[in-house]
Amino acid sequence: MIKKLFILVLASLLVISGCTNTISSSRAGKPSAAKNQPAYYLVAKGDTLYSIAWQTGHDYRQVARWNNIRWPYRIHPGQRIYLTAAYYYSAQHTEKPKTKSYTKSKSTYSRKKSYKAKKKKTESVRSGPINWHWPTKGKVISYFSAKEPGKNGVDIAGRSGQVIKAAASGRVVYSGNGLRGYGNLVIIKHNASYFSAYAHNRRIYVKEDQKVKLGEKIADMGSTGANKTMLHFEIRKNGRPTNPLKYLPKT
Repeated sequence: MIKKLFILVLASLLVISGCTNTISSSRAGKPSAAKNQPAYYLVAKGDTLYSIAWQTGHDYRQVARWNNIRWPYRIHPGQRIYLTAAYYYSAQHTEKPKTKSYTKSKSTYSRKKSYKAKKKKTESVRSGPINWHWPTKGKVISYFSAKEPGKNGVDIAGRSGQVIKAAASGRVVYSGNGLRGYGNLVIIKHNASYFSAYAHNRRIYVKEDQKVKLGEKIADMGSTGANKTMLHFEIRKNGRPTNPLKYLPKT
């Protein structure tokens, strides 16, 4: 009799535990497609598609496709940017389509025509090799590591106010301090695949969409977002961090 009563109580506890787990899971929201990767990103003031792709570790072209965003990739605060194709397409069946236009064009036809015309002029990029130079002088105090978090580039020591230069010619696609851990940051697009980033600057001298030449001054070295004065420099290919020392001239 005691044995039957024990089995009955144990079964009841298992049922209650299962219900509790189900409720907890439902409150957690949608799981991410990748480990520790949120399903979407809410755009804040100052964000660009490039900066979102950068901090989430994606190729900007992939993020644009996942969200059906056409060049010149305009986004607005509060907009939901999906970080996988699956969440974007599932959302199309569960959310009402947005009818608000975020461009000042008079018609869809003229907007598309304008995009095509501009794309031919500004999105045509070189397919040849990039001429890389060191962005500043100094000792490398931290090296790239694909296995260690936070080591997506190299750290170069220097003095406050030291000149930071563009490591290659390109166009500025981000200039601000909205990316956590980077301080005052500049991101330059060199072609469709390659980008470079310059973090922890004391002062920035370039604006978004500005074209810069190899060796042009873009910032002053500083310690914003860091515990010491230095330049954190990254090179990314198709959204993936790569070792800058593979591209920079040997000194």
